[in-house]
Amino acid sequence: MADRLIIVESPAKANTIKKFLGGSTKVIASMGHVRNLPKSKLGVDIEKDFEPEYINIRGKGDLIKTLKKEAKGAKKIYLATDPDREGEAIAWHLAYILGIPEDTICRVTFNEITKTAVQEGVKNPRRIDLNLVDAQQARRVLDRIVGYKMSPVLWKKVKRGLSAGRVQSVAVKLIVEREEEIEKFIPQEYWNIYAMLKDPKSKKTFEAKFYGKNSKKMELTNKDEVDKILADIKDKKFIINSIKKTEKKRVAAPPFTTSTMQQEASRKLGFSLKKTMSVAQGLYEGVTIPGHGSIGLITYMRTDSTRISEMARAVAKEEIEKRYGKEYYENRYYKTSSEAQDAHEAIRPTYVELNPNEIKEALTKDQFKLYQLIYNRFIASQMAAAVFDTMSVDIQVDEYNFKANGQKLKFKGFMTLYVETKDNEEQEKDTQLPELIEKEELKSEKIDTKQSFTEPPPRYTEASLVKALEEKDIGRPSTYSPIITTILERRYVEKDKKQLAPTELGKIVNNLLMENFGDVINVDFTANIENQFDNVAEGKEEWKQIIRNFYTPFEETIKKVEKELEHVKLEDEVSDVPCDKCGRMMVYKYGRYGKFLACPGYPECKNAKPIIETIEEKCPKCGGNVIVKKSKRGRRFYVCENNAKGECDYISWNKPGTEEKETAKKKTTTKKGRTTKQKK
Repeated sequence: MADRLIIVESPAKANTIKKFLGGSTKVIASMGHVRNLPKSKLGVDIEKDFEPEYINIRGKGDLIKTLKKEAKGAKKIYLATDPDREGEAIAWHLAYILGIPEDTICRVTFNEITKTAVQEGVKNPRRIDLNLVDAQQARRVLDRIVGYKMSPVLWKKVKRGLSAGRVQSVAVKLIVEREEEIEKFIPQEYWNIYAMLKDPKSKKTFEAKFYGKNSKKMELTNKDEVDKILADIKDKKFIINSIKKTEKKRVAAPPFTTSTMQQEASRKLGFSLKKTMSVAQGLYEGVTIPGHGSIGLITYMRTDSTRISEMARAVAKEEIEKRYGKEYYENRYYKTSSEAQDAHEAIRPTYVELNPNEIKEALTKDQFKLYQLIYNRFIASQMAAAVFDTMSVDIQVDEYNFKANGQKLKFKGFMTLYVETKDNEEQEKDTQLPELIEKEELKSEKIDTKQSFTEPPPRYTEASLVKALEEKDIGRPSTYSPIITTILERRYVEKDKKQLAPTELGKIVNNLLMENFGDVINVDFTANIENQFDNVAEGKEEWKQIIRNFYTPFEETIKKVEKELEHVKLEDEVSDVPCDKCGRMMVYKYGRYGKFLACPGYPECKNAKPIIETIEEKCPKCGGNVIVKKSKRGRRFYVCENNAKGECDYISWNKPGTEEKETAKKKTTTKKGRTTKQKK
């Protein structure tokens, strides 16, 4: 029998920790939660002050027997589940199953799975933090009540199997509202005037853009305004009015939090949130590295703090000075958001000496990509700022002004290693101007005008939705991935390339919920509840009081809605496709695999058929119609309609007509011209 028994969630984590402790210590995995609320019923006793009715998870009977047997023979039991509210709750449930009193000193936590951190954690166990447990229970119980009370309304009025949720429904609401913005958007015309000017001394040309009149900015909205300016400046001199030279610094982005890691992995690597968290979990729990064995490569990946330890700061300094030189290091601290819990450090590598390229062979392709991203981001966060020499030139043409801006990278600093990407933002480029002199006359080589139109706001991507949820204080680091995964699986939202678009089902469900549960499916309410959960975690609020305050008005709303909707029937959307069995116009229905056509004469006529999406382009092989299909992962591909008949074998990931363009792109590099539209 073991002197010490340590229980963690996963086998990978168990293997890594066992290596650091050795001796008569046994480390086993609980495989996540062992108790939960039942799936078949509400599982919350309303009459007994909202007491949760936990049960052992089905299928874990043998595992629980093993845990009890091992615990019975151990002199000391430590519960080393993840260092967050969910991990604290798992430890609490394990203590209940194993008969460990709540005030027993048995809880062990560590922010990283390294030898030092694990040994230090085991030396300093504590009691289970019941405040953290209660914060998790508050979220679990409130979300269960909302889901189990609101979802049946959708079953009655839309279809069975749908779900509503306090946070997921707000996420759908944001996506639907963005789609409505896009649909209602009216493009506004605007114009730009560009002058290609030559410096008489250096003979170099550069571009200046129209700014305004008498140093006041002008917005050009039609061709008449542009033509008047062109007529006014014809044959007029372009004189340099003023030159302003400055030095600009750009500071590195802070180390990753959960949300910034998810956003960057989406933008830079094309990872979904679910994939990012899965790969990060593996890097945290342990990877076998030659010469090191199984070790955790990153710190805990669920955090909203940008803080790093002084030890990590010192190691980063040593690495930067060794690799780049002393001038590249800068001792930098980042301000953590006031809403952040700051319980953990930022996400960083645990062993800075393990450079991603040196251990690449020991990692999977995805592990390498994410580890390199985390590693480079962390090192760059402690590097000196990039320095640019900038020049801003005001050019007078009679009473009109043109402006030219240039910059030159003087010192690369952190940009040597890593540059953060942003949604819909161009990266900084060198646009060097010649050495100009005030009052000098420039030669006008060419004047161009460009008509453009404003664009609607872009659809959310997974990255930009996470950013919006975080900014609105909706959800927490551990919830972003499950939220987006759920709304995609429920088919309320679908991915079009990287963009999230609401389905018809998503719009119907959102409208129904907003009309009847607007107070719950509400950004402010959701954010306020999150803050109350935080108060519970800090011991400032009693968790059941949150549920009591919420439940009474919510239950009254449920009863009112059920009564009002009792005689309301949602009409199915009618298609333009006649039923080929009875002639009625078929309607759109929603099933397990999405939208399909069904005869409204059911049950007399049970005819149903899939919706076939075709495109204008014809099959390049036989000239037949091309059908759009989706892979299991939701990626669109193109198939000839004659494929099913065995008459044509055309199938492609690329839309017909684009294959040649894709090939040409790979063979040649084309210079980008100006865009004709501007993001608003």
